[in-house]
Amino acid sequence: MKKFLLSGVAALGLIAAGAASAADLPSRKGPVVAPVYVPVFTWTGFYVGANAGYGWGNVNLNGWANNIGDLDGFVGGGQVGYNYQMGQFVIGAEADFQGADLGTGRGIFGESVKTEYFGTVRARVGVAFDRFLPYITGGWAYGNVKTSIPGLAFSSDRSHTGGYTVGAGVEYAFTNNLIGGVEYLYVDLGEKNILGAGTKVGTDFSVVRARLSYKF
Repeated sequence: MKKFLLSGVAALGLIAAGAASAADLPSRKGPVVAPVYVPVFTWTGFYVGANAGYGWGNVNLNGWANNIGDLDGFVGGGQVGYNYQMGQFVIGAEADFQGADLGTGRGIFGESVKTEYFGTVRARVGVAFDRFLPYITGGWAYGNVKTSIPGLAFSSDRSHTGGYTVGAGVEYAFTNNLIGGVEYLYVDLGEKNILGAGTKVGTDFSVVRARLSYKF
């Protein structure tokens, strides 16, 4: 019996010694790798871009003819702006300049009106859903209105006029830098007097355009 107990104690000693030796061996596990966190997208930053679309609207020659028909044609240009994100809300400012081929046909007296360029300076307010941003916008608009009335000394008046613009749009950030979108603007360039004609010209039109911007 004594021999049996001594043999058991010796066996336990050998097991304990083996376990201690195994604990001293180097671990076969690889090094602990720190987790990689994907940076959260933010709309904050400056951006520049280009746009193109279509415009349509009305022209009123008050005192000459009530309306000379529809104003429509191509628009295209560029934009620059800045966004600042606070939580889910995004506020910003943007300026754009557009070349335009917005013109009417000729009225019954040969009169016609054309807008060759316009621009806007606007505030923007939106709600961000990660990379998706719906927004509203509004501000100041300016442009030229070329008025031609045959037989008048000032039949090719290209002077500036100014008014306001309001609209809305949606944007999506394809990458952290590349942003695409679609935007609608209503532009009212106000009225101007045509010297020598006793006529006021009022021009307003809508624009739908696709946008592509690069955010820094």
